[in-house]
Amino acid sequence: MQTPVTIVGAGLGGLTLARVLHVHGIPATIYEAEPSAAARTQGGQLDIHEYNGQLALAAAGLTEEFRALIHEGAEASRIVDEHGKVLLDDQTAGSHGRPEILRGDLRRILIDSLPDGTIQWGKKLAGVASLGNGRHELTFADGTTVRTELLVGADGAWSKVRPLLSDAKPEYVGITFIETYLHDADERHPATAAMVGAGALYAGAPGKAINAHREAGGILHTYIQLQRPAAWIDAIDFTDSVAAKARIAAEFDGWAPELTDLITAGDTPLTPRPIHTLPNEHRWTRVPGVTLLGDAAHLMPPSGEGANLAMFDGSRLAEALAAHPDDLEAALTAYEEPMFLRAATEAVDAHEVLDLLLGDHAPFSLVDFFAAAV
Repeated sequence: MQTPVTIVGAGLGGLTLARVLHVHGIPATIYEAEPSAAARTQGGQLDIHEYNGQLALAAAGLTEEFRALIHEGAEASRIVDEHGKVLLDDQTAGSHGRPEILRGDLRRILIDSLPDGTIQWGKKLAGVASLGNGRHELTFADGTTVRTELLVGADGAWSKVRPLLSDAKPEYVGITFIETYLHDADERHPATAAMVGAGALYAGAPGKAINAHREAGGILHTYIQLQRPAAWIDAIDFTDSVAAKARIAAEFDGWAPELTDLITAGDTPLTPRPIHTLPNEHRWTRVPGVTLLGDAAHLMPPSGEGANLAMFDGSRLAEALAAHPDDLEAALTAYEEPMFLRAATEAVDAHEVLDLLLGDHAPFSLVDFFAAAV
């Protein structure tokens, strides 16, 4: 089967690309390994920025749908030390141009905006082969194949499309985020819920931090952050929830109980998420008929920009294709060159955010950063 635009990955970037292409009357097909949109939870709150994510949603014609699902008040931020002493409390929610929405809600908006059949679920990519002249053949785990004149890798950190363009591989940065949720927090853990406040809580010290974010329905979504070697993390049996919580909580011995409750009282197993990155200035020489977007192109530490950049990439690529309908390579060059530049800038900033959270001067470095941004 031959398809005009083939997108691998139904994350926010791939979905935005398909939607903006649809707005311009350009058909596309997304191939996604997961069996359905509901196959797994989609993470927590995302702040969608005026200068990239919101522009992408505007290009997709979905601004009203997005604004209808904003979590009001979630922009509030509080920084405390390990004893729970408040160092900064910014409750000016809604004034910074970064409204928040659940990733799952945002993904659903994008999925619902696409024509039926655009997304082919349960299509795990097994391999890609170049056929020459910019054409590629994709083979899926179920044995089916697809040929395409334009292949877009929107398949995340461990992209199977990336090797067509680059030898770069993600590398562990020495930091792991460990995820958990606390449900019905206002009723069951009022002191912890009060500590978190209406939006985000940052509690840090050099090499370790507990960050939490309030979500709708009294849910507190927590990321414990530890600067530890991969072997240290690998030695923890996260399938033994009780032992894993005790091991991680031990790293925060002496911290305020309102903070450590976010670890020990969590209602979900601890899930380790080691942070991997590509080189800050990752780029490639133009290869006919294939490109990347989002984490497949520029994997960087979490800083609030990843989803925004992926969506912006998708919208910019779609607009470049629409602007150069008869010259695919011109369109890809017009997309890639600005993408390389903005990604390199954001990658440097993302590493600086990690240092603010976990560096030698945490949490005071983060306080100074917030104060300077006001």
